[in-house]
Amino acid sequence: MKPDWTGRTVEAEVGPVAHGGHCVSRVDGRVVFVRHALPGEVVLAEVTEDGGGSFCRADAVRVLRAAPERVEPPCPVAGPGLCGGCDWQHASPAAQRALKADVVAEQLRRLAGLTWPVEVEPLPGGPLRWRTRVRFVAGRDGHAGLRAHRSHRVVPLADCPITAPAAVGGGLRRRWRPGSEIEVTADADARTHVRVVETVRGRERARQHAGGVAHQRAAGRDWRLAAHGFWQVHPGAADTFAAVVGEWARPSRGARVWDLYAGVGLFAAVLAERVGPDGGVLAVESGGRAVSDGQANLADLPQVRWHRGRVERVLRDVGERPEVVVLDPPRKGAGREVVDAIAAGGPERVVYVACDPAALARDVAAFAGHGYRLDRLRAFDAFPMTHHVECLALLTR
Repeated sequence: MKPDWTGRTVEAEVGPVAHGGHCVSRVDGRVVFVRHALPGEVVLAEVTEDGGGSFCRADAVRVLRAAPERVEPPCPVAGPGLCGGCDWQHASPAAQRALKADVVAEQLRRLAGLTWPVEVEPLPGGPLRWRTRVRFVAGRDGHAGLRAHRSHRVVPLADCPITAPAAVGGGLRRRWRPGSEIEVTADADARTHVRVVETVRGRERARQHAGGVAHQRAAGRDWRLAAHGFWQVHPGAADTFAAVVGEWARPSRGARVWDLYAGVGLFAAVLAERVGPDGGVLAVESGGRAVSDGQANLADLPQVRWHRGRVERVLRDVGERPEVVVLDPPRKGAGREVVDAIAAGGPERVVYVACDPAALARDVAAFAGHGYRLDRLRAFDAFPMTHHVECLALLTR
């Protein structure tokens, strides 16, 4: 009979950090993934999920021996069974970055066979009030909040310390129809944009409450884009990542380069300035609104050619060999088909922007099969208090 420890409290000596915002411990021969704990601690952990296999999930409900890096969480609902929006509020900012560095290094070692020293760098502004985009959900009483970890239960919030004040005000200062999801964006001008997604008779219906066009600034340009389309959440991220991409890409004047998963063209703009009017930037993006926003924002850069479509499909018919490729794929990564297509183009350098270290490691391994090696890696704490980390990797042929 398979064990079911759900609801059981166990004493656990906490081991190393794992990808996903928890640490690994072993109790009676089973792996227990423990949240709200830190490596080296001894805790009482209440099992929250148990599928009867080799592992279960638990929350540390009492700390018997604390790690030196443990701090008091800045949010009162950042504890066991409460809000699932943050993972590491109980760790100092430096400790959070060290944990994320361990995760990136472990994923590269396990999935790409690389031993690589990793440092996670902070972005400007500190660990709080950085989140400019958030999706709240309204509970049964109409008060907005966030869901508990791995649950549909809504934890009502009076504030969210990692969220920008303008975004907090746009989502938490009024009541909403129960079950509504409230998407809030605070742009570079601190203007708040709100879109409410309601389910009526089983069908979703979106309603815009305030302006649909956000203003952003990055890479020396002003941007206008769909308020709830893709843009970096941390206000310091877009400028930082654009600078690194420009430094590492180094395209020649007149070169042909690719910007894949281009969004509204942040990296395409950087590349276009470097290749000049005699060069060419192929910007590939599947989102129609992002493409139209990108075309409008980069209308002064005719060397940028936009192609709307899935990257793997567009690259089948490109028929050119790029000097440099920049890609910023979704969380699942680029995947082997895209990696194969990029490698077939024979670029000298590939600059990879990744929001998931496991996906990055898998794709780095796929590139290695084509003769590309990891040359440089920088990691940034673009999502303080959470387990998420942004990495930029330079691959050279």
